[in-house]
Amino acid sequence: MGDWDMLLEPLRAFMLEAAGMLPKLLLAAIVVVAGWLVAKALRLAVEKGLRAMNLHVLTERAGTDELLQSGGAHIDTIGLIGLLAYWLTLLAALVLAFNSLELAYVTETVGRLAMFVLRLIVAVVIVAYGAYFARFIESRVLAHGRAYGVADAELLATLARYAVLAFVLLIALDQMDIGGDVIRESFLILLAGVVFALALAFGLGGRRWAAGLLDRWWARRRDRAEKR
Repeated sequence: MGDWDMLLEPLRAFMLEAAGMLPKLLLAAIVVVAGWLVAKALRLAVEKGLRAMNLHVLTERAGTDELLQSGGAHIDTIGLIGLLAYWLTLLAALVLAFNSLELAYVTETVGRLAMFVLRLIVAVVIVAYGAYFARFIESRVLAHGRAYGVADAELLATLARYAVLAFVLLIALDQMDIGGDVIRESFLILLAGVVFALALAFGLGGRRWAAGLLDRWWARRRDRAEKR
């Protein structure tokens, strides 16, 4: 009997440990199922709420929907935000489930993934609003350039749009903690090069336009002074 007891002791210890884990496993399963249901409901609520706020109109005008569809995605920007909210909620449920099982390493890994998804949601919103603002800046520069008779108004408007987009993407990447100082310094070098090129082009090819603009400006001031 002593030999049998020694042989059965590891099995008995395993069964006791498994019995102690069953309530935790049941609780973790309940948390995951409840999180999945909440995630589905939250995704639907987020999409309906954002569409009620007419955010889909902004994303259509900004061109982010067209960008997603050209990349092969079958959802628009609102659908993407809803999907990210779904995964964020589901990952949060997994964090709670693994935490109840006292799996610290897995909990930390899933928690980091959830934080990445949260940052990704904020980055998508930043890009959506930034793209819309870039289109607005492009239209304003183009309108003012044509009003003042600038020959390269379309080129300047396009450059202004892409400059704003580059700045917005820099903010989005910084929000996601991607690239860090390397991307920021590269952007500053690129921006300095673009500004230098524009200044050089203006100085070499835009002297007549600048002189005419100054002449018209001084003429207007002289006319106003005479009327007074």
